[in-house]
Amino acid sequence: MATPYAIVELHSADSTQDEARARCEGDTPVLVVARHQSAGRGRLGRDWVEPDLALFSSIAFEPAWPVDAWGRIPLVAGLAVKEAIDASSGIEVGLRWPNDVVLEIGKVGGLLAESSDGTVVVGCGINLVWDEPIPGAAGLHHDLAEAGRPRDLAVAWVDRFLDRLTRPPDDWGIDDYRRSCVTIGRRVSYAAGTGTARSVAEDGTLVVETPTGLVNVTSGEVRLHDPATIPFDRGGS
Repeated sequence: MATPYAIVELHSADSTQDEARARCEGDTPVLVVARHQSAGRGRLGRDWVEPDLALFSSIAFEPAWPVDAWGRIPLVAGLAVKEAIDASSGIEVGLRWPNDVVLEIGKVGGLLAESSDGTVVVGCGINLVWDEPIPGAAGLHHDLAEAGRPRDLAVAWVDRFLDRLTRPPDDWGIDDYRRSCVTIGRRVSYAAGTGTARSVAEDGTLVVETPTGLVNVTSGEVRLHDPATIPFDRGGS
């Protein structure tokens, strides 16, 4: 049984991250879902461009896991989002380490995890429909009729996410994540060089094989050299 949480639905928010953090008091997690977002932020400070229809959602909570395991939380969230999309739409998406949700035609979503004063806020943005996406991006569905209600997808991923967090940090589903991670086996670039991604370690870092040995990449920009080969598509949707 997933942890109980409060749900706040907004027509518009500057940032669901900020709204969720401000509304989270005590032991009850708070999920904020907004139809529009005017001042959202992506990882590495990137601007957020709003598609035709999107899921903007953030969950704020106090993790039971020890602080030294919090680095795994974004991966748990990514796996939960993938499973929710797969189950609700039949569309198989992939996970690009550490926090992108992708199809072969482009990135359809991403996650952002932030922490302060013992509270973690995990945001999930999914491009549900986007007729004219920016380069590198894509919509999950072809039209509004297919997309369903953003709130339903938010609840689906958060239920799975909080349920996995009831397990110990070493038993949340790292093998499931690895099977879904399209970064593994591909050439990547990162801040200190290039190599081939071989696995995701138990602590959530990316294991990269380089000419001088294995390196655990912990954060920063990681780029695939061959993103067009990601073997996921929207099937018949």
